[in-house]
Amino acid sequence: MPQINLLDKSVYELIAAGEVIERPASIVKELIENSMDAGASQIIVEIKNGGRTFLRVTDNGCGIVPDDVPKAFLRHATSKVSSKEDLDKILTLGFRGEALASVCAVAKTEMFTHAEGREMGLHYGISGGTETFSEESGCPTGTTIIVRDLFYNVPARLKFLKKDQAEANRIQELISRLAVSRPEIAVRLIRDNKLVFATSGDGKLYSAIYSVFGRELANTLLPVSYSRGGFSAEGFVSKPIASRPNRKLQIFYVNDRFVHSEVCSQALEEAYKSMIMVGKFPCCVMKLAVSPEVIDVNVHPAKTEIRFSDNRYIYDSVYFAVKQALVSNDRPLELRADRPKHFSDSELYVRHEDQPPEQMVFETPAPAARERNSDDLFLKSLGETMQKTPGAEFFAPVRGDVPELPPVPEAAPFPEDMPLPDVPPSDSFPEDSPPPAVPPSEDEPLFSGGLAEEPSASVVPAAVGTEEELFAAAPQKPDLSAVAAPVRIVPEILRDKTDEADVKLTVIGELFKTYIVVQRGDSMILIDKHAAHERHIYEKLRLCRRAVSSQTLLEPIIIVLSFDEYDAVAANIEKLEALGFMIEADVAPSIAVLGLPDIVSTQNPTELIAEIAHKLIAGGNDVSPAFYDDIYKMMACKAAIKAHDNNSLEELRQLAELVFKEDLRYCPHGRPIILKMTEREIEKHFRRIV
Repeated sequence: MPQINLLDKSVYELIAAGEVIERPASIVKELIENSMDAGASQIIVEIKNGGRTFLRVTDNGCGIVPDDVPKAFLRHATSKVSSKEDLDKILTLGFRGEALASVCAVAKTEMFTHAEGREMGLHYGISGGTETFSEESGCPTGTTIIVRDLFYNVPARLKFLKKDQAEANRIQELISRLAVSRPEIAVRLIRDNKLVFATSGDGKLYSAIYSVFGRELANTLLPVSYSRGGFSAEGFVSKPIASRPNRKLQIFYVNDRFVHSEVCSQALEEAYKSMIMVGKFPCCVMKLAVSPEVIDVNVHPAKTEIRFSDNRYIYDSVYFAVKQALVSNDRPLELRADRPKHFSDSELYVRHEDQPPEQMVFETPAPAARERNSDDLFLKSLGETMQKTPGAEFFAPVRGDVPELPPVPEAAPFPEDMPLPDVPPSDSFPEDSPPPAVPPSEDEPLFSGGLAEEPSASVVPAAVGTEEELFAAAPQKPDLSAVAAPVRIVPEILRDKTDEADVKLTVIGELFKTYIVVQRGDSMILIDKHAAHERHIYEKLRLCRRAVSSQTLLEPIIIVLSFDEYDAVAANIEKLEALGFMIEADVAPSIAVLGLPDIVSTQNPTELIAEIAHKLIAGGNDVSPAFYDDIYKMMACKAAIKAHDNNSLEELRQLAELVFKEDLRYCPHGRPIILKMTEREIEKHFRRIV
């Protein structure tokens, strides 16, 4: 039987370091978080060769007293936790006491630190967990940590590192997220002798986003401001039209800690549902504040994951925060006659005081200024700090680092009648008792698709409960015994300056038999008639809540399916009846369609039934809320008027009025319904004004 031995200190420290230090970016994360916890207001990060050979982090925080410096590099040594009760209310970014011990175990490490109130600082060296020197040193208040030759004593780990450029990109991505998390801290990144970015440290989240991610992203953001009980959300979300092909710019902070959260991502995307195209994802920078007692941050060595005690509460809170921002602040897409050209990252955006907001000047710094040696940049910042009087700025000002930004609009107050999300993550509808339908309007529709005079629903789902019910302490599901009347929310930010009743809507005509040309106030508006009608029908179907009225056919339509399609349809006949389909499945693989939903009663049911069968097969015959939503979209698309259809001017006028009455902005697939061009833009194009 093998003998059990205690591991040597050098061995178990390397094992423990492997849990925390995966690559150079891991070191940067730990050191920056320590600087933030130390109360720093300015942080400089410098890397060379992707951080593999040289990495330096400098801050102007509180520093460390000389007697505590050797203890700081011991495992499980920390100033942030002293008892087990502290683990239930962690508000600092670091708390494990493993960062510095893990760094010095796999790299050659130096520290310059000067504690507040001390005459001299300390220069301390440690490599492979062994102290190499310790001496007094003159240095500014704060801490500088230099890490050289990462994994010098674990060469096997080096082969798992990627190329220097890839590792440097990981570090830059990480620092960008940390810099945005604390906009009150000025952060600079020097990468291979070049200043990459610098935040102003003015405390404004928008300024930090602009400095780190650039003007293009910043101009597509809508402000978020929401609070409920012990939860609050501040930040920005992207306009639905400015979606991305991946989720990399979905950035969440919980109590100023950057985290990856599936719950938050799902809630974010649910709020955008039917407003964004398939395969596209919204962007966000959201700072969530919750009570530390309801989260567990001690679930991952790198502290990138957290656990919520109530996922549903967080999901609903993020959903409402994002929905409020979209309903209140999303404007119709506006066309401009003169678009500025795209500039490279080296060109800085500057607005002069004597110029109006629409007149901008772009300045490109001289190459020599950008190619300054990184040591000069570092020593200049460090030296100026030593020479300046206490309280002076830590960094020397650099022209054009952060532009003057236009004011960010305040988020509108949260609507009192904001409805619940239509498709929550858990099953909210009893399988055997669908909610009753809302009686349809008695007005005779002009279109075969059921376009009624009165709006059936707003862009947000119809209410099935109040926000108070959602956040009630009891865990019961929302009461679905009755469905509230349609709610129409028209945010103030989307209204014209004049009173809505006084704004005349004039239909000029139709463009390419696809787009309705409307004059409203001082704007020319183009409306995609198919997208608008499709959205109207989709909202009407969702309002019915899976109890759609049917139209009996004069003669049954026989449809021959494949055997797997037949099995899927036959197993869910009752569910399809709730959608308005009257089907008999007696002899496989043929089914008889006896009736269709009113909304698609004039369509050929063969293709529609086949698509429904395919969705049932793909979902394992699981009729979930998401399945109903997909069917609503399909039915709305097939029932809506199409591009190049012949429609009378009266039909176009009625559809245009519905767009503004129901505040329709996007089709169910996420395409915009309205394009707007103001009179001023048109006159600028014709050179009537400058």
